[in-house]
Amino acid sequence: MASEEIETSKFLKDREAGGNESEKQKYPISSDTLCGFSIFKGPALQRFATAHMFVIMYGIASCFLAMAFTYFTGTISQMEKRFNIPSKISGLITVGNDISTVFSSAFLSYYASRGHRPRWVALGLLIIALFCLLMLTPHFFYGPGEEALRLTEEYGMEESLENSSVNSTEKNDSLCHKKDSNCVNDAGDYTPIVLFFIAQFIGGIGCSLFYAPGLSYMDDNSASSKTPAMLSWSTFLRMLGPAMGFSMVSLCLRLYIDPFKTPLITPNDPRWMGAWWLGWFLLTFILIISAFFVALFPKELPSARARRLKAAGEEDTPLAERSFQDMLDSLKRLAGNKVYIYNMLASILYFFGYMPYWIFTPKYIEIQYRQSASTANMATGTWALGFSAAGVLISGYVISKYKPSARAMAAWNFVVDYLTVAGILCYILVGCDESDRANSMSTVPTGDSCSASCDCEYVYLASVCSPENMTFISACHAGCTEKGLDELGRIIYTGCRCMGNSLNLTSFSNVTSLASQSQIALDGVCPVDCNKQFLIFLAVMCFLKFVGATGRSSNLLLALRCVPSKDKTFSLGFGSMVYSVLTFIPSPIVFGWMLDSYCLVWGKTCTSKGNCWIYDTKSLRYTMNLVSASLIFLGSFWNIGVWYHAKDMKVFDEEETAPQNNPIEAIELKEKPKEIVTDKK
Repeated sequence: MASEEIETSKFLKDREAGGNESEKQKYPISSDTLCGFSIFKGPALQRFATAHMFVIMYGIASCFLAMAFTYFTGTISQMEKRFNIPSKISGLITVGNDISTVFSSAFLSYYASRGHRPRWVALGLLIIALFCLLMLTPHFFYGPGEEALRLTEEYGMEESLENSSVNSTEKNDSLCHKKDSNCVNDAGDYTPIVLFFIAQFIGGIGCSLFYAPGLSYMDDNSASSKTPAMLSWSTFLRMLGPAMGFSMVSLCLRLYIDPFKTPLITPNDPRWMGAWWLGWFLLTFILIISAFFVALFPKELPSARARRLKAAGEEDTPLAERSFQDMLDSLKRLAGNKVYIYNMLASILYFFGYMPYWIFTPKYIEIQYRQSASTANMATGTWALGFSAAGVLISGYVISKYKPSARAMAAWNFVVDYLTVAGILCYILVGCDESDRANSMSTVPTGDSCSASCDCEYVYLASVCSPENMTFISACHAGCTEKGLDELGRIIYTGCRCMGNSLNLTSFSNVTSLASQSQIALDGVCPVDCNKQFLIFLAVMCFLKFVGATGRSSNLLLALRCVPSKDKTFSLGFGSMVYSVLTFIPSPIVFGWMLDSYCLVWGKTCTSKGNCWIYDTKSLRYTMNLVSASLIFLGSFWNIGVWYHAKDMKVFDEEETAPQNNPIEAIELKEKPKEIVTDKK
């Protein structure tokens, strides 16, 4: 190490050291503080070996990582349609990364804490890039699928519509199937589900290598007075990831799943499948680039080494050897830390209750307020997360400026819980009655006499609208016998026996005279206006995002400051493992099962129920929001325990808070040379 020392005076002034030039020359650059690797190193790079620069690069990398997982969340509904995946199975896919976190986070974080942490972080980013590549593969193996292609002009749909009468019993084109006919037999392949799960599992390993070593490196290499601001800026940059991810989803889903074909339906049609696979290309590339830049940072920043050596009396104490017994000792210390345990229990219940709003919000908006997938993702990613970013920045500024006590931060977390519960209860009241009625009316039993001669159980979802503004699952369910075009070129169905006898045909004035003499239906779902309710829901969601974000910095500071410095990285990794086992794994499965339990219409195939097309929106809204609010309410009581036991916990060093408490000391300190601040762990 000594042979590689380079005098500090050769490089630019380190902004984080805070001392004068003579102090810096006492602590030369060693191999542990040398920026870069291989041919990518030297004085030009060393000037960037600062805590501020690491915060920026780590924040940008966090942004891209969050962007990748947000892109997956935003495209869940499209993957369910394409591969006929029920919500409980998509929930199981989602927890693949948490399952790998259980087995890897504590172990990897412990060993990464003693190694070159920026290189571990870079390795995590490369593994996330591999996750993105694997998410892309099912599309290349299986393509857009016949169900999507049959809704394009190139597939020949246009020619089939020229037939004004269709009474044949051919499987693909008939309106009425024979009883006991062969069902659709092409959707029983579970390979896409396995590929998605493997990709998520690998992604979890990357996250384990990214978060715990990265956050502890940031905290260890910055003065404790600057940690709140740095955490806030890092979190702010990470918050841009979901916003950018959902925006990318919105743009991609506006394109049809096969962008080179012309669809016969619009994005507002529930059968629309967007180009969910397109964004994974860009995400793979930018994550690889991010890994390269993060890997350039040294094992320890020069300014942090100077502070550590000064605090240790100029003696460079080597780190303790890694051992399994040492890890058990760390675990015992964490188990006896009441602030750490109570904060973890509060977070477990909060995360469990709030998980469906992180994963299923775009889908919730689609089914509750009849919005397109593109609009749902844009609302979730730009407007709502903009308020989250504002909450993070404001809370970081307040904490940095006023340096509240640990008790004050714990009390605010308690307030955030109750405001969140109040907002979720408001979700129950913000429902669209028109959508609720339309969904309940659309499920006409297939055994009715009007359609008894047809076998509609395995018919593709192809909704039709009656003149009474009632949506039927398909023309088969409506008992229709003929299909054609009206004068405006719209698809119409006639001879629909399941519709009422007295029909109001005023909205069907452009239908041909032949069709007007019989019971008719137009292709597509009936129009439902839920825009007012959607805007109210969006306002409440933005409020909750802002309030919840204000508690992120304070909660993370409590988690970092309540444990000794030597246990910091391990505590974050162990916490990730516990959250995965008790929250991130079971919660998506439970709420995915809840979504499926309120399904009214399944896309059935020979081998499975497939994905859900129509939900009982009212019952789902009440159940999901009440369960979530109850869990968060229970978790708030553990924050009272955090508040009580945090009375003696110090978040900031005494020398940092003293000037605020004693104006005379503040004046005296201004006259003295600025000293290097030592982190008090």
